[in-house]
Amino acid sequence: MGKTRTKIMVFGTFDGLHQGHLDFFRQAKKLSKRSFLIASISRDKNVYKIKKVRPIFSEKQRAILTKKCKLVNRVVLAGIKNHLPHILKERPDIIALGYDQRNYTKSLKKDLKNKGLVVNIVRLKPYKKHTFKNHLLKNRR
Repeated sequence: MGKTRTKIMVFGTFDGLHQGHLDFFRQAKKLSKRSFLIASISRDKNVYKIKKVRPIFSEKQRAILTKKCKLVNRVVLAGIKNHLPHILKERPDIIALGYDQRNYTKSLKKDLKNKGLVVNIVRLKPYKKHTFKNHLLKNRR
């Protein structure tokens, strides 16, 4: 019988994958020897609501691009109005947050526990944070 894989869930816009995203995925995967990485893609409406800018690629295009990354085992679209249902559906063992991800995270562990999901939440380190931020990369174009 095979060992159970550790489900690790990450969240992001992933609007054109760059080295910062790849490092983010690698850091998340290293949290377990038998990791199964689930990438949650932010919905277009939520990206605009949070960042006040529309993504270059649509949520469907971003999902397709992220699926092509060999580090990612599964891609899901995040919820539009509520971020909890898609997390509860996937039932991750670990949630890996980026160094700058603050939206929805303050009470995330408590909110999930109240819904019956106990999860370890880890904050990952930045990768050249002054170089590989999408808004900085877009300004160079």
